[in-house]
Amino acid sequence: MNRKEKLDSLKYRYGRKRTGEGGMSSGPGPAGPPGHGPAGPPGPGRGRRMGRGRPKNSGETIRRLLRYLQGDTPKLLAAFVCIIVNTLGTLAGAYMLRPIINTYIVPVDGSRGDPTGLFKALLVMAFVYVAGVGANYLQARIMLNVAQTALRNIRNDLFGKMQSFPVRFYDTNSNGDLMSRFTNDVDTIGMMLSNTLVQLFAGILSIVGTLLLMIYTNIWLTLVTLAMIPVMMKAGGIVAKQSHRHFSAQQTSLGAVNGYIEEMITGQKVVKVFCHEDMAQEEFDLLNEDLRDNQIRAQFFGGIMGPVMGNLSQVNYSLTACIGGLLCIFRNFDVGGLTVFLNFSRQFSRPINEISMQISNVFSALAGAERVFAVMDEAPEPADEADAAVLAPMKGHVVLDHVTFGYDPGKVILKDVSLYAKPGQKIAFVGSTGAGKTTITNLINRFYDIQGGSIMVDGIDIRHIRRDNLRRNIAMVLQDTHLFTGTVMENIRYGRLDATDEEVIQAAKTASAHSFINRLPQGYQTMLGGDGANLSQGQRQLLNIARAAVSRAPILILDEATSSVDTRTERHIEHGMDRLMADRTTFVIAHRLSTVRNANAIMVLEHGEIIERGDHQELVAKKGRYYELYTGLSELE
Repeated sequence: MNRKEKLDSLKYRYGRKRTGEGGMSSGPGPAGPPGHGPAGPPGPGRGRRMGRGRPKNSGETIRRLLRYLQGDTPKLLAAFVCIIVNTLGTLAGAYMLRPIINTYIVPVDGSRGDPTGLFKALLVMAFVYVAGVGANYLQARIMLNVAQTALRNIRNDLFGKMQSFPVRFYDTNSNGDLMSRFTNDVDTIGMMLSNTLVQLFAGILSIVGTLLLMIYTNIWLTLVTLAMIPVMMKAGGIVAKQSHRHFSAQQTSLGAVNGYIEEMITGQKVVKVFCHEDMAQEEFDLLNEDLRDNQIRAQFFGGIMGPVMGNLSQVNYSLTACIGGLLCIFRNFDVGGLTVFLNFSRQFSRPINEISMQISNVFSALAGAERVFAVMDEAPEPADEADAAVLAPMKGHVVLDHVTFGYDPGKVILKDVSLYAKPGQKIAFVGSTGAGKTTITNLINRFYDIQGGSIMVDGIDIRHIRRDNLRRNIAMVLQDTHLFTGTVMENIRYGRLDATDEEVIQAAKTASAHSFINRLPQGYQTMLGGDGANLSQGQRQLLNIARAAVSRAPILILDEATSSVDTRTERHIEHGMDRLMADRTTFVIAHRLSTVRNANAIMVLEHGEIIERGDHQELVAKKGRYYELYTGLSELE
């Protein structure tokens, strides 16, 4: 694979998350040695790329951004009034030079100058400029408040929308890229709203006002200045087009770099175990070099806008000065008028230059805004049916009837799967990796909707049950633990927020976590951070089990729940787990077959089909696939 192909592969992967069995991410770390070969086929949502490339509809993006400013319309009006006052003050102060020069310094009637009148006129001019500066300060404060309010609302909408997305969305998008949209992309929007929007309005107002004063001062010199505008606009358009393209590429590369950094930091132990530091560095260098190149091009085209327009402005200024001097000699044009017009000529070019220089910020913000809105436009989980059932209480009778499912329509994962589980029963799933074990539990939670058959709980198809009601009655303990920043007590209570302290402690005892919690510095009030980095993997898993215990959910799913617990600890929690599962419908996924011997029924899956079912003794007696797995005659692949 050449350098370009490898870079494209990395950018594709870290704009999206590579997925494992059934599209579910196997964890935050690299799935095996990172960087070997091109990116494999993505999981759910294959082929869909979110928010990439140039903005497709800049006009619609701008309209959506402006809608976030509607709530602060009075403040915006006040800011625009301040801009008008500042612009008028600047223009009036500049034009006052003409009467000052012609009346007090070089009177047109040939008389001597008037120092007293000059001093008074300068005081008036100073007052006009001070009023303009005050108005400019006030509008800056107002726009800063307006912009930050808009950013708060954008972040709230973005975060709120992400809470409504199905699991499929998080399986197919990189965490780092999503984080980049919350930070870098939103920040570029803030820069545009607080600075660029004001400067564009002020620049346009200044251009119009200056042009009117220039026409009033001298129409011929005005025509000279206007003749340069098409040249300046053409040059600015060429630079802006390139700037737009490269700023979009810069934002995309930045998202890929963030995604890679996030994954490598999270999976650093895996990287070190397999000695892939050099490979990780090499891949990061590729992404970092690509970001550098795109940033150089974006900043170059954004930066040369000012010099290009400035040089054209100098050409315009020189032509105006030469022609104005000739008019003073041959057409009796007053010196004060020439001085003022030269100021106006430079002042006329200045807002054009500023607007041109802001174009790069506009394109960067639009690229960022479109990436943010691309997330907001993602489809949320389908709404529940209007008459969806609410089961209270839920008993936990689960039936899968001829279920067929595939994450991608053309690739079937589960084929005609049927099973039932009664309250208090323990159903175990065993089989090779990729056989569809985790997929079944995902479907019971209705993280995905099936393509054929039905899944019923207490005799009702789960598609006719409210999702929140269904999931509130299912507790899950996954192989990958996750603890939130907070106390041990708060992390266990996450399973049921209204649980009392006594119920939390009882749940910890059920999970055999009580003893190690008491040995922590502050016991149940010990603060956890960094996903419980100050705990062992086994201790983190015990807290997850306690979280499930406190939930009181009638259905329990254990997905390799004891895989991170040593054999001694596992024996300690077996009795607690038995108490936990006593009155619950329990589904267990296990590679360690010793943990499922007491299951009421064991389902052996291969290639999405149940090939054997029965209890431990029955399956061993059959001497089939389960017997091979149990006796070690065949390894799980």
